[in-house]
Amino acid sequence: MTATADPLIAPYDPSTIRTAVDRCLDTFLSTKAQEAASDHMPPDVVEMLREFLLSGGKRLRPLFCVYGWHAAGGRGVPPPVVQTAAALEMFHAFALIHDDVMDESDVRRGRPSLHRALESKFALHNERPQARWLGTHVAVLLGDLAFAWSGELLHSAGISSERIERVLPVVTRMRTEMMYGQYLDLVSSRTAAPDPATSLKVVQLKTAKYTIERPLHLGAILAGASDAVLRTLSGYAMPLGTAFQLRDDLLGTFGDPELTGKSADDDLREGKATVLVALALARADPHASSSLRRILGDRSLTAAQADTARQIIAGCGARQEVESLIRRYHAEAIRVLDRGTSLLSPNGSQALHALATTALKRHS
Repeated sequence: MTATADPLIAPYDPSTIRTAVDRCLDTFLSTKAQEAASDHMPPDVVEMLREFLLSGGKRLRPLFCVYGWHAAGGRGVPPPVVQTAAALEMFHAFALIHDDVMDESDVRRGRPSLHRALESKFALHNERPQARWLGTHVAVLLGDLAFAWSGELLHSAGISSERIERVLPVVTRMRTEMMYGQYLDLVSSRTAAPDPATSLKVVQLKTAKYTIERPLHLGAILAGASDAVLRTLSGYAMPLGTAFQLRDDLLGTFGDPELTGKSADDDLREGKATVLVALALARADPHASSSLRRILGDRSLTAAQADTARQIIAGCGARQEVESLIRRYHAEAIRVLDRGTSLLSPNGSQALHALATTALKRHS
């Protein structure tokens, strides 16, 4: 089965790319709903996943996949490229659902996280402990289903045998890198004094590679990219992805919830070992560092405690240092992009410049 997509959507407009990817996902899930009905499967499973998938999100990985296609000389946005991009988004749904369960997050994209939404659903007919148990475990199953269906989307995308042989190892590496990054993230978040270098490694695995480098590679490989093009895209992606996540870390602690769609206290409540937090713990004086450690990971965190943590992080210079790192990594990404101009298509290079600027200046 191959989901339908417009073969020549506006190639550099993020909104039309997102629309094409969402249409592909919707078509795929509609087929799955029909299959479930004919096989007498529970009818609400597909709808729960559909609601989560299509209720928001920036579609960054699909965007970078399509821009990688164009950077390597691809024309238009043919259905196999759109469906490969949709497969990335389906895999990302799996990652987000499981990440929210592990972090016990209450909110995702300004709405209740999936396991919390399911808990509320099951609470209509179950006691609260049972509803929470059901919400958590059904969310895990839906995440597993998204993982499986991401593979089906990829394998049914109509990619030529020559290209699929190059695509599959990159997909495997992307999945493996992301899961190693999640492991390091979990372990370091339970460490009293997280190492800034380890926190940076998590950024490289979970964001730079997973969000930008590998999606760019996949799109470029579909266009027949040379190794030189892939190296240039890596040189751009790694510093840009690092800058992007560092910005995300700042927004997760100092951002406006109205713009970010999540509480500015969640990262502190979860005790996330971000580069920002690791630098603050290393830079702050012993008393302030001890206070910050007591606050981090407190599930009953108060607004006053969160404000104290932000004051410590800003007061020791960690916030300013992260801002400086963002500018430095962004400048490095642009330098690599400019040096590789002769290897990339002009329009593709211009689109990557625009995305880099968006990553640096975003507020949500």
